[in-house]
Amino acid sequence: MAQTVDDLGSDCSLGSDRSLGSDRSLVLDRPDDWHVHFRDGDVLADVVTATARQFGRALVMPNLKPPVTSADQALAYRARILSSLPSDSTFEPWMTLYLTDRTSAEMVRDAKRSGCVLAFKLYPAGATTNSDSGVTDLRNCRAALAEMERQGVVLCLHGEVTGPHDDIFDREALFISRVLQPLRQDFPALRLVFEHITTEEAASYVAQADGPICATITPQHLLFNRNRMFQGGLRPHFYCLPVLKREHHRLALIKAATGGSPRFFLGTDTAPHPRHLKEADCGCAGCFSALTALELYAQVFDQQGALHRLEAFASHHGADFYGLPRARSKVLLRRRPQRVPQACRFGSEEVVPLLAGETIEWTLEGPVAAQD
Repeated sequence: MAQTVDDLGSDCSLGSDRSLGSDRSLVLDRPDDWHVHFRDGDVLADVVTATARQFGRALVMPNLKPPVTSADQALAYRARILSSLPSDSTFEPWMTLYLTDRTSAEMVRDAKRSGCVLAFKLYPAGATTNSDSGVTDLRNCRAALAEMERQGVVLCLHGEVTGPHDDIFDREALFISRVLQPLRQDFPALRLVFEHITTEEAASYVAQADGPICATITPQHLLFNRNRMFQGGLRPHFYCLPVLKREHHRLALIKAATGGSPRFFLGTDTAPHPRHLKEADCGCAGCFSALTALELYAQVFDQQGALHRLEAFASHHGADFYGLPRARSKVLLRRRPQRVPQACRFGSEEVVPLLAGETIEWTLEGPVAAQD
């Protein structure tokens, strides 16, 4: 259970205390990020370092160019990630494979045997960044899906339909009826993660559905509604996919994240793009939250009087679902304001982080010794 540094060893409950002083601190089991985009090449070290400072493990998405579609490619990508870290880093990347119309049952078995691949990722073709190789029709994947169900391999879902006449604000809700429900009827034991949910419909479905299904929630979808993309002008660094939604959807996500259900856990979907590709006439989708992700989640949970549930959401629920041991190390969060940098390195260019230049309420101080 999460504890304040001041109260370690006492019976004080942090969750209902809305009068915490500015010097109060919070110790958590080291959290995991179950949805990250690291890119590759000369930008990899800059991106990985930010996530490794915040999290002990991360689930790495496969939508590179070309996509990571085989266990051998995932092992090679993982080796590049590890080589980009300092030699004393304990950060652990777990891998996903890109599901395509050509993914076979044997490829699923190879993934299971690899020891580093936890999941396949469904990108409906054209849904988001580098999704051109995504699935055009799930009927093409039935053998692979059946093998995933047999092997207990997780399927992570980018839950949007992509029809040309489907409104962008309705795509997630339509995905539930058109794709998710038929998929679960055909493969009821298939382990699913509905990624970066953005709507009341998705939160309700995951909370109430039978069978092995969970969801990740990003910091941006907890903090902002769609007005933030247009506040004082067009704000490209708040544009992501799935896109920010109406306020009642945001409130439903907050309720899901802070309510204590083990079906919801942390996944930032941090997605770095160089500034010139975000601030363009056809800007890329994605928010780079890795610098301050845990602090942003803490801000949301604090505002809801639910800091006592942050540790489970950030550190326990995801590990439990993926069948991994919970972290034994600890991190320290302090309620101390910090200003988010205006920009940071991205290879030879720069990336603008989420809330660049703004002040947030919490600061991650770093690892602390575990308490007996």
